[in-house]
Amino acid sequence: MLRRPRRLRINSATRNLVRETKLNIEDLIYPLFIVEGENIKREISSLPDVYHFSLDMLEEEIKEIKDLGIEHVILFGIPHDHEKDACGSEAYNENGIIQRAVRKIKEIDPDMNVVTDVCMCEYTDHGHCGILDNHNVNNDKTLVYLGEIALSHAKAGADMVAPSDMMDGRIGYIREVLDKNGFESLPIMSYAAKYSSAFYGPFREAAGSAPSFGDRKGYQMDPANSREAMAEIEADLNEGADVIMVKPAMSYLDIVKEARDKINAPICVYKDRKSVV
Repeated sequence: MLRRPRRLRINSATRNLVRETKLNIEDLIYPLFIVEGENIKREISSLPDVYHFSLDMLEEEIKEIKDLGIEHVILFGIPHDHEKDACGSEAYNENGIIQRAVRKIKEIDPDMNVVTDVCMCEYTDHGHCGILDNHNVNNDKTLVYLGEIALSHAKAGADMVAPSDMMDGRIGYIREVLDKNGFESLPIMSYAAKYSSAFYGPFREAAGSAPSFGDRKGYQMDPANSREAMAEIEADLNEGADVIMVKPAMSYLDIVKEARDKINAPICVYKDRKSVV
């Protein structure tokens, strides 16, 4: 008997019914870059039509995002330059820019799902994602600070935390800190396979997070490695990650496909409109 796949392409309703891959607006997470100051809605030169917002300018933006049908935002905070220090203390300050932004958004719209970036690069005076020992990022010392950051976000009211630092063991450490402090139900979205990439340039300008020396190849992934990505993803899931991310998105669709074939967990990718970040 002749097989006729075209039967299921006969009209738009049937095609919609059997479509294997769908992307809906409910799947999207909108990035917001929050800065100190007042009355600021400033276009980011490296990301046209993307803006820095001060806290007092968030209400209109949050309402517009919600009117579009987007239910999730991810927050990136940019403190004043003079507030940056060697240990990124503003990142875990209970009155830091992100902590205040979470509370503000929850005041504007309690139902908006707020995800927070957990990293140190925006807050350190050297621009690296952890604590330095002789110009090298000390993995295990950094974990303590990442735990403090994630906990401060949870206390502020975040709905999900998203560690993007690529330190070994950070998911398990953060999970333990959250659980011990009564946040057992708070999910973690791990930047599990985050590749070292020149595509991050526009994002780093937006977040003020470029390293002052060297690069991040010692902790972000080598673009040549796919098996290593699967090992990173598996490790983060075993440590308690609820969602994993592959970053950049479009340049690493092979990693996304391989991850989907091998794991049974939600997969997130990060891409903006100008460059893949």
